[in-house]
Amino acid sequence: MEFLLQLVINGLVVGCIYSLVALGFVIIYKSSGILNFAQGEFLLLGAYVFLAIVAQANVPVIPALLLTFAFATLLGLALERVVLRPLIGEPIISVIMVTFGFASVVRGVLNMTWGSDTRPFPALFSSQPFHLGPVPVSPVHLWSFVTVMVLLGIFSLFFKYSLIGTAMRATADNQQVAQSLGVSVKGIFALSWCIATVVSALGGIILGSVRGGVDFSLADYGLKVFPVVILGGLDSVPGVIIGGVLIGVLENLSGGYLDPVFGGGVKEVAPFVVLVLILMVRPYGLFGKRDVERV
Repeated sequence: MEFLLQLVINGLVVGCIYSLVALGFVIIYKSSGILNFAQGEFLLLGAYVFLAIVAQANVPVIPALLLTFAFATLLGLALERVVLRPLIGEPIISVIMVTFGFASVVRGVLNMTWGSDTRPFPALFSSQPFHLGPVPVSPVHLWSFVTVMVLLGIFSLFFKYSLIGTAMRATADNQQVAQSLGVSVKGIFALSWCIATVVSALGGIILGSVRGGVDFSLADYGLKVFPVVILGGLDSVPGVIIGGVLIGVLENLSGGYLDPVFGGGVKEVAPFVVLVLILMVRPYGLFGKRDVERV
């Protein structure tokens, strides 16, 4: 029972981080209808920028966080203004391919700057664990869980009740109609990319802290969370939360119980198997919006 509880708790923490990373996908998709395949690279870049500010510039943690968020905001704004804005009105596939290209550029720049070795990440929390019943829980897991849940709750309320959140949903639904109603489509695009880059940078910092180090495998989380995005629904923030928790717990349970039986690999495959099974029943995901076409 203690082993089961440990797997579930670790799965909840990892699942919440998945949800935070997947939130970047949802924010951009809700505002522009675009899938950003550079999300994992935003994650990696945020972690490396924070590491550089703390380790090399000797800046305290809180100012370093603020500087990293400022950098992520400027990056998102520059990317939208210089690269993506000229593509407004072009086929969606063109924009998606641009995100692929940007991901390659970020990987190349980071490889030239930092190399491919694992870099130790500064400890943000105490290493002394506390006990939740019979299960030891590290402070970094607890605070990561609390931080992510608070942020996801704020964004859920933001999209549902705020005027800007409504404008972002309207822009994703129909850009021309939204613009005719006074919504600044270009401004919404810029805001969505800024939020997505900041959220990804925070996700990279949290993952770096949980893992205790940063390397290029961090960018793989951009694709690892894709089942979370599809499972919860591409345009649903609550769906991302539930999907992330489900995938995180499923990964840890399958890794703990099935990997020893089958010799490994089940942990990586299990989320995609569940994704296929659920999409066979609900093609739009658990909470995705069903499009109705009239002919």
